[in-house]
Amino acid sequence: MELIKVTEAFKKQSVLVIGDTMIDKFVWGKVKRISPEAPVPVVEITKETETLGGAGNVAHNITAFGAKAYVVSAIGSDFTGRSLIEMMKEKNINSDYLVCDPDRPTIIKTRIIAVSQQLVRVDKEVKGIFHHATQEKIIKNIEAVIPKVNAVIISDYGKGVVSHKALKRAIFLAGKYKIPITVDPKTENFKKYKKVTTITPNVKEAVEGMNARNVKTNADIENLGKRILKTLNSDSVLITRSEKGMTLFCPGDKITNIPTRAKEVFDVTGAGDTVISTMTLALAAKADLRSAAEIANFAAGIVVGKIGTAVTSQKELQEAISEFYKK
Repeated sequence: MELIKVTEAFKKQSVLVIGDTMIDKFVWGKVKRISPEAPVPVVEITKETETLGGAGNVAHNITAFGAKAYVVSAIGSDFTGRSLIEMMKEKNINSDYLVCDPDRPTIIKTRIIAVSQQLVRVDKEVKGIFHHATQEKIIKNIEAVIPKVNAVIISDYGKGVVSHKALKRAIFLAGKYKIPITVDPKTENFKKYKKVTTITPNVKEAVEGMNARNVKTNADIENLGKRILKTLNSDSVLITRSEKGMTLFCPGDKITNIPTRAKEVFDVTGAGDTVISTMTLALAAKADLRSAAEIANFAAGIVVGKIGTAVTSQKELQEAISEFYKK
């Protein structure tokens, strides 16, 4: 089967992830009563876990498939930053190209979960453009790594790593070395992602990024996707549509609707990271855009069935593809 063959080539790939790294902390507990102080649940903590988030989770998705991942990002000179580096090492992610900025804390997002539901999220972060020295180090590291890899991912969470200058340099170098460059976008930077291989917004990001209005029907989504493709002059656009699956747009009005492969949906945290990482690996392995999107759709269907910031493996992905096509 062609899709299976593509996934077998994942282990031979190496990918550079450029973007905002962070730690996702999960506080797990039980709820038995409402607080007498305010109408909120009282969570009795049973355990706490930490995982890589943001660009770090994208890189983890890549190494979970057995491929090689490099990360160019910025962290703080703090305990959280040191923990993030250790977590990257545990996941076989290359952390040599992280830039330390003493003026910014390492981002940590804390989610409190009870009865398999997320109750609240607390973010510790500072957003905005990094000072000049940090930006220059980020660009220098991008220049050092791109010759070593088969593909580039821009994992933009709008925290400051993906500056306009860094983005332009990455896109230029990917073109120079003739490797795919993909983008998981942030709405405020949306129209800057020009001439990339593919961009993977969800519906909300696509609507807000293009300042669109009254996007309700399938026809509206199709018109929006065409507009994005034309505006960015990209090779493709992949709009993820939750329970409606995905829609792939390519030049020449080629539109492909891909139904969701999810059996159950427990948590969509990190699903976008899985889509971008899997699609990029498939493109690095020389899959066509439609096949790459199909494979990414299967991977997303697996991770939304897990709680927390999850990843999948080559074995799980191949089993899901095989099971579907046996029907």
